[in-house]
Amino acid sequence: MSGSPCGRLGKRFLFQFANEHLDFRVAEFSAIADLFGIKLESGWQSKNIKDPFWEFQLSSSTDAEKLASRSMLVKSALELWGKGATYPEMYEDVRQNTAKHCMIPFCGNGASFKIKVDTYNKKQTQEYKVQRINDLPLDVFPLEGKIDLKNADHILQICENYGEDHNTAPDTPCMVYFGRWLVDGQREKIKTYNLKERLFLGHTSMDPCLSLLMANMGKCCKNTLVFDPFVGTGSLLVSAAQCGSYVMGTDIDYILLHAQGKPSRAKQKKRSKDESIRNNLLQYGLQQFYIDALVADASKSSLWDSRLQVDAIITDPPYGVREGAKKLGSEKNDPSLTEEDKDGHVPQKIDYHLSDVFRDLLNFAARFLRIEGRLVYWLPVYSPEYCEENIPRHPCLQLVSNCEQKLNSRISRRLITMEKCHECQVRLITLCFSGV
Repeated sequence: MSGSPCGRLGKRFLFQFANEHLDFRVAEFSAIADLFGIKLESGWQSKNIKDPFWEFQLSSSTDAEKLASRSMLVKSALELWGKGATYPEMYEDVRQNTAKHCMIPFCGNGASFKIKVDTYNKKQTQEYKVQRINDLPLDVFPLEGKIDLKNADHILQICENYGEDHNTAPDTPCMVYFGRWLVDGQREKIKTYNLKERLFLGHTSMDPCLSLLMANMGKCCKNTLVFDPFVGTGSLLVSAAQCGSYVMGTDIDYILLHAQGKPSRAKQKKRSKDESIRNNLLQYGLQQFYIDALVADASKSSLWDSRLQVDAIITDPPYGVREGAKKLGSEKNDPSLTEEDKDGHVPQKIDYHLSDVFRDLLNFAARFLRIEGRLVYWLPVYSPEYCEENIPRHPCLQLVSNCEQKLNSRISRRLITMEKCHECQVRLITLCFSGV
């Protein structure tokens, strides 16, 4: 339902978030709004990330549905009819902002409906929930339609918020919301792309929720080109492809790309012949978006045609915890080969230092991203010594977001999103960032 003459009905919306990855909420929501060209009210980024309920004023329910249609952190979106610190306050808010006859299409004669009660940070009995429904005053809520608990035309929802800590939850909710359910977020995709069922798996295959978050940060969408220079088993390609992006990648590890090494899955003795990135995408019906994965050194940008342009670079660089970073090279002063040696030669690899990994990655992004194209990557940090100056910088890239995932009390990694703002001149390719 779009704009309505009835007060603010159709213009207030409530988004309920899942209780995980709190530091990613603003960045993901902002990226999705930017992707769909949805303007959010000024100052919304200052919302409390610990509060699972965010209220927005939007031009239509279509905008709310678009925002939820891509989000991995949003549980559901409601057309908000009223809110209050107590039930009487909520009733009064509904009365003040929503004319009764505007509710009739959803819960009056001629429409079937059901009412759900959702509680955050406190379990309540079914009897309690039924009582909350029975207490709704009919002079405010025209509940005269047909009740259908299985196939209702419309779902109305009461949301009770009991605060941030379930261990100290009060007896009564600190905030109550009421509205019409519009749509769920994309949480079910976490199960759809579960790594336990993934055909081709590696030691560092990305968790599906984080992988899909990265695709959202990169604004992956239909008919865009996404590149992963450290592709591994292609987890990030799968997530980008399910958004409609065409995907490609490189990795220096020939053994891994050809599934010839030791299996990563428990109790699997050897890899099967059908393990490949292509078949990972085929497993989900996404094979039409797969371009290829090449055995190549990410530090050698010269192998690419200067006319290459990609819409997003989404990657998880190796940081030496489970998989050490390597690049082609030699410790010898003169690594040249004779013609006889070249036949069947396997290039030597040397350590790829962390600072060099990120320098080359940013330089590659500055050179081959289109203007407004995005670079999304993980940066490992030692939490006690971290400061924002540690984030790699490049004159052609602007920082969009910086989200932390804590791994333990001392180590974390930060998901960095940057956007290309200037065309890169050849002379800038050698410039470095301020350091890791």
